[in-house]
Amino acid sequence: MATPEVEARAGALAIVVPMLDEAATLPALLVHLAGWRARGCEVVLVDGGSRDDSVAMARAAGLRVVVAERGRARQMNAGAQACGGALLLFLHADTRLPEAADAMVRAALAVQAWGRFDVRIDGRPLMLRVVAALMNLRSRLSGIATGDQAIFVRREVFEALGGFPDQPLMEDIELSRRLLRVSRPACLRARVRTSGRRWEQRGVWRTIALMWRLRWAYWRGVPAERLAEAYR
Repeated sequence: MATPEVEARAGALAIVVPMLDEAATLPALLVHLAGWRARGCEVVLVDGGSRDDSVAMARAAGLRVVVAERGRARQMNAGAQACGGALLLFLHADTRLPEAADAMVRAALAVQAWGRFDVRIDGRPLMLRVVAALMNLRSRLSGIATGDQAIFVRREVFEALGGFPDQPLMEDIELSRRLLRVSRPACLRARVRTSGRRWEQRGVWRTIALMWRLRWAYWRGVPAERLAEAYR
């Protein structure tokens, strides 16, 4: 029979957040993360070499910050290594979890190896609602999740697969492909909210075209390093 300590570790949820020069938007994120820490979640921010006050602000708020080599995949892997939770959730700095997300993740990972949330994209263009709906549908049909959907996974499965692949783009797509060898994802209908800033700055239709072009190229075997140059 498992001891209470082992059972507690088995249900421990760690939230890993990569960040880079987030000082302008960090106050709202820190409030959000403090709420999850108060609910018993372990929270680790992983800085990739910010040149602003991101690290100082996060530490002043009492949150743990790990410094790692720049790159979202490398930062998230470093965060996973630094925390102790048996359940891992990877959250982008501009994304917010829904109420009771911790309980939903624990329930999902009790029966499946990994999963993700549906997403809502915040922003003025009405087309962003259509984009989010199509993202959720495509993910539900394909089993492929994006980082904006807050991927969560059992630690032992994540480590067995080697974590996120060390590549500058499409690390979430590649991890999903590997996780699909283990199981289909738990596709939670509860929605995370993510910023539509990138879509608004580049233009919704231009961003849609760019992302589809990059994904198609990736599926054809174009190296992620080349795609990252186009993404910038």
